[in-house]
Amino acid sequence: MEGDTSSLLEEGSREVAIRKNVKRQVSPDKLHQRLLLSPAVAGSSQERELLLFFNQTLLSHSKIYTNNKENPVKADPLISLYFEFRKNSEIMAEKKVKQGDVSPETGFRKLFVDELKDIYWAEKALTKAIPKMVKQASNNELIAALEDHLAVTQTQVERLEQVFEMIGEKASGKKCEAMEGLIAEAEDIMKETEEGVVRDAGIISATQKVEHYEIASYGTLVAFANALGESDAAELLEETLNEEKEADQTLTDIAMSSVNLDAINQPGEE
Repeated sequence: MEGDTSSLLEEGSREVAIRKNVKRQVSPDKLHQRLLLSPAVAGSSQERELLLFFNQTLLSHSKIYTNNKENPVKADPLISLYFEFRKNSEIMAEKKVKQGDVSPETGFRKLFVDELKDIYWAEKALTKAIPKMVKQASNNELIAALEDHLAVTQTQVERLEQVFEMIGEKASGKKCEAMEGLIAEAEDIMKETEEGVVRDAGIISATQKVEHYEIASYGTLVAFANALGESDAAELLEETLNEEKEADQTLTDIAMSSVNLDAINQPGEE
């Protein structure tokens, strides 16, 4: 079977070399491209190039192919070759998965999805934690900033759901131990401080720790998405990354302009 796939690959590569010089490339449908370029099917760069060209050929000849379903060769010899190659590749992919021989990108993509699930759980947890901080805060600027970021966080949850859909995955969360710990720490700070500016300073401290975790997480997710060729997902994730940086800066401004100074002058507990 491997020999059959190799010979098909060589034949297809010759077709690609010939046609690239005379045919304009067609932008492939993203969902179809993702199916064809799944790591288990296309491991080498040569296979990827060939499958991409097959995909483009199918799209540009879809009308002809539709009219020649029983004999694809009449539509385009490359289409017939495509079906043979795809069949052989899928058989080989299934064999590799059963043997545990999967490409490095398969593991990398799984890591990407796992990290998405992690931050998805974290963002949903924050939609419940932020309102508690709002109730405990006393500084008007801080309250407004927290309320604004709550609305932003809810939008970020929806944005993550879009990302899951883009990469063909079901939106689901995986418990984020780090975020759970950061939220627990914020709750401890609010319990251990008296109502007022000192508590406000503690809330800012706890919230900025959350922001820094999110900045690190989204920065990594943007890099992962770009590495995997998920440029649309990367754009959405970068939008959230910029929002987290902005929220962090807003909290710094509030702390430096009023809260920290007021906290210094507040009498301590006896």
